[in-house]
Amino acid sequence: MPTRAEQRRNTEARILEAAKRMFADVGYERTTIRAVAAAAGVDAGLVMHYFGSKVELFTQAAELRAEPDPSGAPDEVAEQLLASLARRLRDEPVGSLAVLRSMLTHDGAEEGLRAAAAPRLDSLTSAIGGDDARLRAGIIGAITHGILIERYLLKLGGLETADPDAVIDLLRPVFHRLTGADPHPHLHPQPPDPTAPTAAA
Repeated sequence: MPTRAEQRRNTEARILEAAKRMFADVGYERTTIRAVAAAAGVDAGLVMHYFGSKVELFTQAAELRAEPDPSGAPDEVAEQLLASLARRLRDEPVGSLAVLRSMLTHDGAEEGLRAAAAPRLDSLTSAIGGDDARLRAGIIGAITHGILIERYLLKLGGLETADPDAVIDLLRPVFHRLTGADPHPHLHPQPPDPTAPTAAA
């Protein structure tokens, strides 16, 4: 017999699957908590108890917080973002793709995505810091979403079959520049230490 925790996980998973299908089929605006609950075979109050709001349900269904928030030095932030994108290029992100598809086909979907993505944009802005941090964070988000749309939905420009490592290698200097890290650290070797002993010595 499943434990209470297992029952909760199973119920949450069932609700999320129903939400993914509904957001993809009818869009954010026309999806209701009551309809998701009916599709999942649970009470609407239980959906609200587990997820709190439609925006939070959308956020989790879209897998917008599937990755931890980036942190650390600028070069570490860039590499964390690249690693996250590489994983999504290797394994099709079903939930977020449903939402992206919804954005292209249903009015009002952008409202849900904007509300759900705002905390992620805020955390990336804080991690980047400096002048124009929010603009640079927004550009990173636009690049990421654009690549996923091209690879999985539009399937243009060779991205559909491109090797994820090749894509990441091309993006690395861009992401490093946008996070404020040196985009070409290998081109700027450290000058020799004048106090260090020489080979002749």
